[in-house]
Amino acid sequence: MNKSNRTYIRVAVLGLLLVALVFALYSSFVKDPNAVKVGKAAPNFSLQQLNGPDMALSDLKGKGVVLNFWGTWCEPCKKELPALQQQYDQFKDKGLVVVGVNIGESTVAVEPFVKQFGVNFPILLDSQSQITKLYRIGPIPTTFFISPDGDVEEIFIGQLNEALIAQKVSKILP
Repeated sequence: MNKSNRTYIRVAVLGLLLVALVFALYSSFVKDPNAVKVGKAAPNFSLQQLNGPDMALSDLKGKGVVLNFWGTWCEPCKKELPALQQQYDQFKDKGLVVVGVNIGESTVAVEPFVKQFGVNFPILLDSQSQITKLYRIGPIPTTFFISPDGDVEEIFIGQLNEALIAQKVSKILP
């Protein structure tokens, strides 16, 4: 292969990479019209609880809801769980419900993990990732703060600490 052919191939490869990069950036910044949005009603769903019957989001109307998407493999999720549990313990009698939605894992994986961290708020199993897709979850942890009337007040992507959770919870308590 001569030098000019190599140059053309390199330019073509670089061009393709540039097109892919532009597409990725465009996809990230152009909002999905079906995405869950702040100020809109949180889409209702029903999932099996880890140790209990199915739970629907609509069952929690009238309460402030912290809806947290997580996985046992996620290091920031592990660091965030004690803070979520602390806030749940502090505000459950004031109308707060923390709901953990585990993404795509089995009871066998989730149960010992939840026990290890002493979690006693409801854990829902999204074993087929249907709700994860409905809520357009990308990176985890992702947390939705939902008002008592069912509207999304805030969406937080990344690890929360106790102070941040407390600040956001104060806005959604009934």
